[in-house]
Amino acid sequence: MTIKNRQQMLAILAVVGVGLLIADKVLITPLLAGWKERAGRIAELRKSVAQGEALIQRGDRIRERWGGMRTNTLPDDVSAAENLVLKAFERWSDESRISISGIKPQWKRTTEEYMTLECRADAFGSIHALTRFLYSVEKDPLALRVESVEINSRDENGQQLGLAIQVTGLLLNPQEP
Repeated sequence: MTIKNRQQMLAILAVVGVGLLIADKVLITPLLAGWKERAGRIAELRKSVAQGEALIQRGDRIRERWGGMRTNTLPDDVSAAENLVLKAFERWSDESRISISGIKPQWKRTTEEYMTLECRADAFGSIHALTRFLYSVEKDPLALRVESVEINSRDENGQQLGLAIQVTGLLLNPQEP
């Protein structure tokens, strides 16, 4: 090989190398990045479709459960709802043989679609009576959520305990008072 052919070959290799670098920066890298982005988006959409299909398959069960929840919410009338919760506290205290020293109901309207009734009750009794009371609150079909429970001792031996409980009930589509 002569020097001229060698120089031409090196020049051609250099032009091909620069061309490949430019093609990589201009064509190949952006195309690969776009391909990876689209592949990720396709995987995300497939996951979303699978979740939608699962939701459609569970639709009847979800509607049935929501219907059960709606029937266990507080009645539409504010005073009737408050009365129902107060009677429930009375029933729970009778079942568990604890003494309730006070109940403070308070209504909170967060949106036009629903209101919540927060009830804070203070009670006292033995550990057995308090556990029975808490069990009665939890198993009751009335849809109340226990927000907080505080138990403290009222005597030195721990035989008499105090209970402070806060429950919240949901009232859907409330009527204006």
